[in-house]
Amino acid sequence: MHRRVQTEPTSPGSTTAPGPVSAADRAARRAVTVFPVLVLAAGAVGLATPGTFGGWKESVPYLLGVVMFCMGLTMTPTDFQGVARRPWAVALGLVAHYVIMPGLGWLIAHALDLSPQLAAGVILVGCAPSGTASNVVTYLARGDVALSVSVATVSTVLAPLVTPPLTLLLAGAYLPVDAGSMVTDILKTVLLPVLGGLAVRLFLGRYVDRVLGALPWLSAVTIAVIVAVVVAGSAAAIKSAAALVLVAVVLHNGLGLALGYGAGKLARLGPPASRAMAFEVGMQNSGLAASLATAHFSPLAALPAAVFSVWHNVSGAVVAAWMAHRARRAERVG
Repeated sequence: MHRRVQTEPTSPGSTTAPGPVSAADRAARRAVTVFPVLVLAAGAVGLATPGTFGGWKESVPYLLGVVMFCMGLTMTPTDFQGVARRPWAVALGLVAHYVIMPGLGWLIAHALDLSPQLAAGVILVGCAPSGTASNVVTYLARGDVALSVSVATVSTVLAPLVTPPLTLLLAGAYLPVDAGSMVTDILKTVLLPVLGGLAVRLFLGRYVDRVLGALPWLSAVTIAVIVAVVVAGSAAAIKSAAALVLVAVVLHNGLGLALGYGAGKLARLGPPASRAMAFEVGMQNSGLAASLATAHFSPLAALPAAVFSVWHNVSGAVVAAWMAHRARRAERVG
């Protein structure tokens, strides 16, 4: 999904509304709203006609590369300057993200006594970087978009160094994990496409600006295809495992949102920053998790990522609307 939201940065304690909304931002908001429906439809197609996507497994990393390239196209050097301006808040967001979600994944896998394949899949989702729609949802929640963009950007850049060893540590007891190969895959499917998109934006920015409104939709459609492929690959097992996986995903995402918000409150970052922390912790790059699970484990292990891809966008939109309502009410009272 589209990451960059053109708004006026908010200070940690600010509760003011973001600045003017561009056409690209409006496209991103519409894409986030439609995205869960699109992914649900794609999953239904994959489940109903698994043979249609039988030979598509090898294309998943390339499809993810398209999503990450689109993300890079929406980034600017300002995203990285935000890290230097607020290193403490960004560092807290990174630590919270890469401690809370992997830990929750491991705890939930144990508590629900998941099979090795599903347990590894849930843990891998937890070890992924921030979700690609997190800053748009933060904007909808009237949160601190500048902090959200900074945390999401750095968590994605650090993914090759953090995701594989965390997965090895927490999921290695369930399935063999080739951390070295996983590093290579993340470099090829995440970091290089993001850097490539950023380079294109730097040198051909005026041309990229003309298509920014289309990028959210391209990303949404591509992720939907990834979900269809993943669901088709594990269609035979979904009927027996879907309910359990949904419980695991709802717990994982819900607790992540709550604990992320709690971390911001505990650190006294202020309401807008705490709202940003909720989404930067609770929303994951499930497309990357699905790609890695398909390549390194099995299509069944990728099922939690496919379900997470749908659920965290639904829950994110609902929680953002609730947070925005509370923020507006607080402003009226204040």
